[in-house]
Amino acid sequence: MRNLGSNIKITVDNLTVNYNDDGPDDAPIIIFIHGFPFNKTAWNKQVTALKDNYRVIAYDVRGHGNSSAGDADFSIDLFAKDLLDLMDALKIDKVVLCGLSMGGYIALNAVEKYPDRFDALILSDTNCIADPPETKEKRMKAIESIKEFGVEKYADESIKNLFAPESFLTKKEEIAAVREMIVNTNKETLYKTLRAFYERKETCSRLQDINIPVLIMVGKEDKITPPEAAQMMHEKIEDSVLKIIEHAGHLSNIENPSEFNNQIEALVSTVYY
Repeated sequence: MRNLGSNIKITVDNLTVNYNDDGPDDAPIIIFIHGFPFNKTAWNKQVTALKDNYRVIAYDVRGHGNSSAGDADFSIDLFAKDLLDLMDALKIDKVVLCGLSMGGYIALNAVEKYPDRFDALILSDTNCIADPPETKEKRMKAIESIKEFGVEKYADESIKNLFAPESFLTKKEEIAAVREMIVNTNKETLYKTLRAFYERKETCSRLQDINIPVLIMVGKEDKITPPEAAQMMHEKIEDSVLKIIEHAGHLSNIENPSEFNNQIEALVSTVYY
């Protein structure tokens, strides 16, 4: 029997996964995967807007939010397996998958490994390349910085790059909420996820094999995964749709939710209706 609502707990392969599940039973299903180091509440504006017409599920990735971390070393492969295990536990066969940033890494991995489980793919503010050496170095320096100076300093430094300049004037409440997500993330989760990014393999070489509808979105002022990265993926995925989200940086779903949600609805309507 389906559980409806927020902060639902389910045990999947000895892991406690915390998720929200809203919307009609018989509607198309969209699963949202958040970025790092956030949690499922990053999708609140999508869930609220879409739950009348779609079944919307947002979950906390292993170690983030209220999901347990388990004992294994983190990897994008492991995160993708967690997603499929959750779908199996909820008896869900196929979904539209939407991932932002880290969520996009997980989504690309999952679609590559389990292509028959997805009706469409939404990639937001993410990329397919492996970390170049300078980024890998930044990952390790971030770990050392957190150990030395704490999560609050890391949060403040991260915030500077996450949002478009205008968002610092118009989205102060949202910025405060994102900062709180970062600060409340367990230090061990921060270390283990940064190491997982360090080890992450590229997925660009397999983009041409994706044969489901794909929507790629990116904030016009995204400094972390800029529009050029989205354009490159768009060119490699046949018939994909690329949308540049105005008034947004790296967190386009939070900074311009109305445009973000409109694009999701446009995609899903072409898939199911």
